[in-house]
Amino acid sequence: MDIYLIRHTKTATELGLCYGQSNVALADSFLEEARQLQQKLPEFKQESLVFSSPLTRCVQLAERFSSTVVTDARLLELDFGDWEGLRFDAIEAGILKQWTNNFVQAAPPNGESFTDLCRRAVFFWQDLLGREAKQVLIITHAGVIRALLAHILTLPPANAFQFRIDPGSVHKFQHLDNYTYINYLNK
Repeated sequence: MDIYLIRHTKTATELGLCYGQSNVALADSFLEEARQLQQKLPEFKQESLVFSSPLTRCVQLAERFSSTVVTDARLLELDFGDWEGLRFDAIEAGILKQWTNNFVQAAPPNGESFTDLCRRAVFFWQDLLGREAKQVLIITHAGVIRALLAHILTLPPANAFQFRIDPGSVHKFQHLDNYTYINYLNK
């Protein structure tokens, strides 16, 4: 099974904004970015599976690949809870520092920790590997891609943030004989 993990393209948000599970608009450059992204991918067959986070920034891209996109909430970005829509510099510095020092286990108020995100992403991954498919396309977020990389490589979740996951990037995996190979990252 060839699996392509794709991060959505650039958003029209200001730098430093917490927008994990918020629906935000894509940048005006979306059509050009989507075209460039499609050039990085092979031709997809009719029977290929296409999964997406339910957020519009992912669904809009996924629908360029298939008319039968399956959305799955396990592919959502980190839930920043009460911080959604706030700028990081608007959050009380001491509270933000407590979270950043322990984001793997700690959650923003009414949000989720990175461990929570990892758990749901791995459940999705395990379900995916139980399917019969030759090609799979997954449109999601940087946090989910990092969580899956940590899982596949058996890394501590905190180490997942050493992976740069660019907007519109493609990460190819191949699952054969109960083993997952990483063909490339951040293409």
